[in-house]
Amino acid sequence: MLPILIKIGPITIHTYGFLFAIGVLLGILLSTHLAKKEGIDKDDFTNLLFYTLLIALLGAKLLLVLTNLNFYIKHPSELKFLLTSGGTFYGGLIGGVLFAVYYIKKKKMDVRVIGDITGPAIALGHFFGRLGCFSAGCCYGRFAGNNPIAVKFPNLHQHTGVPHNMPIYPTQLMEATLNLLNFIFLFFMYKKRKFKGQIFLMYIFNYSIIRFFVEYFRGDPDRGYIFGSYNHPYTSLSVPQLISIIGVISVIILYPVFKRKGEKEKEIKS
Repeated sequence: MLPILIKIGPITIHTYGFLFAIGVLLGILLSTHLAKKEGIDKDDFTNLLFYTLLIALLGAKLLLVLTNLNFYIKHPSELKFLLTSGGTFYGGLIGGVLFAVYYIKKKKMDVRVIGDITGPAIALGHFFGRLGCFSAGCCYGRFAGNNPIAVKFPNLHQHTGVPHNMPIYPTQLMEATLNLLNFIFLFFMYKKRKFKGQIFLMYIFNYSIIRFFVEYFRGDPDRGYIFGSYNHPYTSLSVPQLISIIGVISVIILYPVFKRKGEKEKEIKS
C-alpha cells in the first residue's frame, strides 16, 4: 500500500489521485482521437466529456450515500469526507451515461457512435483507477487464508478500513487486470465492429460479468445488499451485482435492436 506518492514540504501527491488523473487523461486522449476519426465536432465532444465527467463524479458519490444511507444518517459528520472519496464506479457510470444520452440527443449526435468511442476509454481509465484503489487500500478483498494470490496491507494509515497484516484477496488488482483485458479486446474489436453501438454494448456486457464475480471476493462491507449480507456472500445479492444483472439483460435486449438498425443503414447506403 502506497497512499502517498510524493511528499515535498507542504506538497503532497496521493497515489490514488495521481493514477485516477492518469486514467482520466488517457481516456480523454483516446476518446478524442476516436471522435476525430468519426468526424465528430470537436467542441461538442469536448463539452460532452467535461459535463459527463462532472455528472459521473456526482453520481458516484450519490450512490455511495444511498447504499450506506443508514450509516450517514447516524454519522452525518462523515459526509464531509465525500469531497475526498472516489465514490462508487457504478454510480458514476449510470449518472454519466444518463447525462450523456440527454446531451447527445440535444446536440443531435449519434449515441451509438459516442458509446463505441467511450467504451474502450472507460475500460482503460478504470484500469488505472483500480491500481489507485490498491495503492490507497480501498475496495479491498475478503480474508484469503493461504491462497497464493493473497496480499497483506501494512499498517500505514487508517482511512480506508482495510484489514492490516492479514491475507486478503487483491480484488483491486483482479479487477484492474480484467479491465485492462477488456480495454484491449474492445480496442481491437472497434476496428472490426459490424454495427454502431456494438463496442459499447460489449463494454457493458464484459464489465457486468467482471464486476458480478469480483463482488464475491470483495471484503469492504459498504456496497449495500438487496438481500443477504456481507457475512454470506454466496447467498446474497449486492447492489453492484443487481446492476450487473440489469446490465447483461439490457445488452441482450439492445444487441439485436442495434444490429438490425445497422443492417438497415448499410442497405440504405448501398
